Amino acid sequence: MTRMLEAHQATFARNGEAVFTAVDLALDAGQALIVLGPNGCGKTTLLRMLAGILRPWQGKVIRHCQPAFLGHLPAFKGDLSCRENLAFQRRFHGGTGLDENRALARVGLAGLGLRPARTLSAGQKRRLGLAGLLVAPRPLWLLDEPYASLDDVGCELVDRLLSDHLSEGGAVALSAHQRKPVIDVDLVRLELAAAEVVS
Repeated sequence: MTRMLEAHQATFARNGEAVFTAVDLALDAGQALIVLGPNGCGKTTLLRMLAGILRPWQGKVIRHCQPAFLGHLPAFKGDLSCRENLAFQRRFHGGTGLDENRALARVGLAGLGLRPARTLSAGQKRRLGLAGLLVAPRPLWLLDEPYASLDDVGCELVDRLLSDHLSEGGAVALSAHQRKPVIDVDLVRLELAAAEVVS
């Protein structure tokens, strides 16, 4: 199997104190990892660290490929149209995936290509973020709460995108709070625990 991601006793600190207990993980092609834990335990921080946005305080993270990171908040320009945002992502990341119109159609936003991104609903903004994964594909997806703001149909869309990505040899690490992925592969579970405060 092709190794995509590793973490060895990796943790992150704020003001000199660890946010969560040290993490060890290995993620291979075709595997999906779900990060679980209560609010505030550091799930988003861990994913940002795995993506290389944050540096580990201790331990190390090894990325064997360039990941795609989809955060909880939309990462696009509100005054640009949906199509313009996707075109920028394609150019910035050197995308070779679906064209903008096909990506929008794939995530249920057909006909909204010219609409400014700021006018979208929260669920539509989440779908636009998912479309970004399709125009600039990467083998490793790191997704922070991908089901947030989505209705049942949107959640089923996420499941299909995950299943397709994994069947094509990709890998996924995601955080989830309530809904869990409904996919054909076994989920590797990582129960994240907040680090104990030393007084």
